[in-house]
Order: sequence, then structure tokens, then C-alpha cells
Amino acid sequence: MNEAQSLQQAIDEPVRLADYDPAWPARFDTERARLLERFPADLLDVQHIGSTAIPGMPAKPIIDVMAGVASMAVADALFEPLLDFGYVTSVEFNATLSDRRWFMRHAHGRRTHHLHVVVHDGDLWRQRLAFRDTLRRDAALAARYAALKRELAACHRGDREAYTRAKGDFVRSIVEPGWDHGRAVR
Repeated sequence: MNEAQSLQQAIDEPVRLADYDPAWPARFDTERARLLERFPADLLDVQHIGSTAIPGMPAKPIIDVMAGVASMAVADALFEPLLDFGYVTSVEFNATLSDRRWFMRHAHGRRTHHLHVVVHDGDLWRQRLAFRDTLRRDAALAARYAALKRELAACHRGDREAYTRAKGDFVRSIVEPGWDHGRAVR
């Protein structure tokens, strides 16, 4: 399989959840060190987010990495250097994002890492860490999220974007005050 075929296969990869893998934190640590070594002046912090960062949580076996930068101008300045560093992305998709830049690494037709470059300590930074930390602390809530993920993965196996959107109300119920599992609390 050549690089173009690997990329296309990774893009088209169906939603597939794996049981929690205790190797995921080490895979994050390796990528974190790699990024900080290459971009020490630009990345203010690098955090492991998403389901692979929550012990026991089933997840798409893709390490979600959140890199904090001083501004979106810095994120934009890192665009080409990150592409030269082994990441790929969609210029069109990133043009729709005002609060982050998104990149992906892949190998052998599978996604391995998602990189979300966001403003350090901005709203998105705080929300993603709050979601991760809440599920790490609350086993019952984490179990509910795991069940939802399994249900949605079965329903949206061929549509990653639909799978992600369908989790939105649950995520908002954790990170946005006034949400109660998809219904605004007044």
C-alpha cells in the first residue's frame, strides 16, 4: 500500500470501537515528546484528550492530542510545519473551524493520532479537559458514556461525522453549564 492509498483508507475507515488499551497513554507520551521536541517555542502544553485518555473507556484506537498555543495565528503558522512533520489534514475542513486546527497521522490505512491545535487555556481547551477529567472521576457517568458510544458506533459505523455529532448533547451536558443531558436547564 502506498502513502496515498493508506491516507484514503484511513479517511474512509469506519467507526470501530476497541476495548481500552493500557498502551494508549504511552502512545500519547511518545507523541507529546515528539511534538514538544520539534515545536518547543510554539506549544505551551500538550494534553491527552478523548476517550483514549479515560481509563477503561472503549474508544476508536486513535490517540487524541490537544496542543495549546498562544493564539489562532500561531496555530495557523504551524499549519505547514505540522504537514512537514508527518501530519495530514483537510484545508477545507479546517476552513470551517474557528476555534482549532485539526490534523491526523495515519499508518497502514489506519488513523493513529488526531491533533487538535487550540488556544491554550481558551474555552475549547478548558472544555475538553473538563470533559476528560469529569469522566476520569465519575465511573457511573463514564459507564453511561461508554454505553452511548457503543450504541452510536453501531448506528453510525460508516459515518464518522454523524457519530461525533450524535455524542454532542452528552458532551455538552458535561462541559456547558445549563445543559442536562441534551436539554437546556432554565
